[in-house]
Amino acid sequence: MTDLFFYGTLRHAPLLEVVLGTTDPRPEITAASLPDHAVFSIQGQPFPMIQTAPGARAEGLLVRGLTPLQLDRLNFYEGGFAYDLQAVEVTLPTGGSAKAQVFFPQEGLWSPEAPWHLADWVAEWAPLSLHAAAEVMDFHGRLTPEQVGRSFPAIRLRAAARLAAAARPADPARDLSRDVVVERYSRAYVNYFGLDEIDIRFRRNDGTMSDCLNRGALVTGQVTIVLPYDPVRDQVLLVEQFRVPVYMIGDPAPWMLEAVAGMIDPGETPEQAAERELLEEAHLTAYRLEPAGKAYSSCGSSTQFSHLFLALADIRTETDSGGLASEGEDIRTVILSFDALMELIDTQQIKDLGLVAVANWLARHRDRLRG
Repeated sequence: MTDLFFYGTLRHAPLLEVVLGTTDPRPEITAASLPDHAVFSIQGQPFPMIQTAPGARAEGLLVRGLTPLQLDRLNFYEGGFAYDLQAVEVTLPTGGSAKAQVFFPQEGLWSPEAPWHLADWVAEWAPLSLHAAAEVMDFHGRLTPEQVGRSFPAIRLRAAARLAAAARPADPARDLSRDVVVERYSRAYVNYFGLDEIDIRFRRNDGTMSDCLNRGALVTGQVTIVLPYDPVRDQVLLVEQFRVPVYMIGDPAPWMLEAVAGMIDPGETPEQAAERELLEEAHLTAYRLEPAGKAYSSCGSSTQFSHLFLALADIRTETDSGGLASEGEDIRTVILSFDALMELIDTQQIKDLGLVAVANWLARHRDRLRG
């Protein structure tokens, strides 16, 4: 059967086009409904689920004439969310009925919440979902649905980061449509991080276009970096944890002293992420957050964009139980005087750039904060 009934996010035409990959031939799309079913939002997820609901009616679209390739792409996309096709009979606006297949969630996997509405989802999640779907579908034929599904939370982080990057002010002296030419863009690898490659030319300072350059970037989400500071006691709280990349490069001291830090979740502000990470890693609640800058962490190799904060807090005790066990974190907190922190920085014993940046911001604003 090549006829499918869509009740959720794939009713959004731009998303359906990304997943199908081509609309040639264009499938026939008509309104339809599924009796005795209802659509619900899912706890902690930006997509809905359908389940039986006697007397209810799930509105949607009947899509007819899908090609084998389009069906395979749909199964790849939905399989990453653990949805499988089941045969149903839908009702048409004319009063007739038609046989179709519907993607149902695997039993017991998701928990339904409130009734789901397409318009609300489009307003809140559609732009992010289009970016995420584009990355997912780039791995069609290269990964299994289960493999790409395991990476989907990180894919959403990257999608949110792309939206945030596009919203930043443009350079009035440059015209990207004229000054940058992309010859090829590919996604080489996906996991918690992505590795993308590009063949690119750009306008040089003398006005000519550069040769075609092959470059790569570690693609990741946005991060919040927050240093807790107690202005009464003039002391800071650091976290110490084992860092795998530091070990992988061969550094003999991979247990790092850092500021509190973490990824900014989709739909979360940098400030909200800072407050959440303070609780998770340091068991602290700030009474004020001071913005301390925002910048790319390593613009020659990574897309990571950091939001820096100083958290004014009452710092009294250290702990060795910070972090989330579900994320494999094992965090110990360390309380230092401001002078001790700056001594570590001046003697180059701090190797975390985010901590160095926020500490130097604190040095410039310390008198004001203590006044």
